[in-house]
Amino acid sequence: MTPVALDDFVHKLATVSGEAILPFFRTSLGVEDKSRGRAFDPVTAADRAAEQVMRYLIKQHFPDHGIIGEEFGDEHRDAAYVWALDPIDGTKSFIAGMPAWGTLIGLLKEGTPVYGMMHQPFIRERFFGDGATARYQGPAGERLLHARDCKRLEDAILFTTSPLLMDGEDRAAFLRVEEKVRLSRYGGDCYAYCMVAAGLVDLVIETGLQDHDVIALVPIIEGAGGIVTDWEGRPATQGGRVVAAGSRAVHEAALDILNGRAAG
Repeated sequence: MTPVALDDFVHKLATVSGEAILPFFRTSLGVEDKSRGRAFDPVTAADRAAEQVMRYLIKQHFPDHGIIGEEFGDEHRDAAYVWALDPIDGTKSFIAGMPAWGTLIGLLKEGTPVYGMMHQPFIRERFFGDGATARYQGPAGERLLHARDCKRLEDAILFTTSPLLMDGEDRAAFLRVEEKVRLSRYGGDCYAYCMVAAGLVDLVIETGLQDHDVIALVPIIEGAGGIVTDWEGRPATQGGRVVAAGSRAVHEAALDILNGRAAG
């Protein structure tokens, strides 16, 4: 797979998934709760339609590749190349009519994220990267993405989807970081990570992520000069507790507080 062919193919996946999703957005679509008694975890026909069309194209063009998907599970996860698909990251925003959601398309090579895209078809924005560079395409044109080199946690802008998604111990650690930053905001899901790559947000802290929630975002943020790890500083490919930052200084300061190495 050449870089040009990969780029073209991922853009094709973004286009067809967007075409599957948009007819459902801001309509009276049915919502299924797949939480089984836990916190509300919605899924819609739009999620399933988008993942189905992406899976079809991947199998048609790359039958030896594996797939990790939120709605239809994993196939050939031990393949050299594995796609990670989250058709609507931010389904709760989607069903509320808010545009803070996106389609995540990631590619692993031997377990390492090598390409990622976040596509927001309603706003017509695409953020994509290969770990070395990252780009934006949208109504504002096309440009390279560069994370902000924020030097101090006290000057940082922090996002999380919601502290209520964290358990008590993790929420307390998060709040200690939140007390230090200049500004914190909630919501955003995948969009907050792309704003790190765009140099508008300095830090995202989350817990409980799945691998398909984060694989696509790693090459975008790293391509823009940022860093993504778990709370222990290890690769975040498996999801779980994740910290994304535009600068190493902010990333290290956040990890120190989260792990009790510095006072909040």
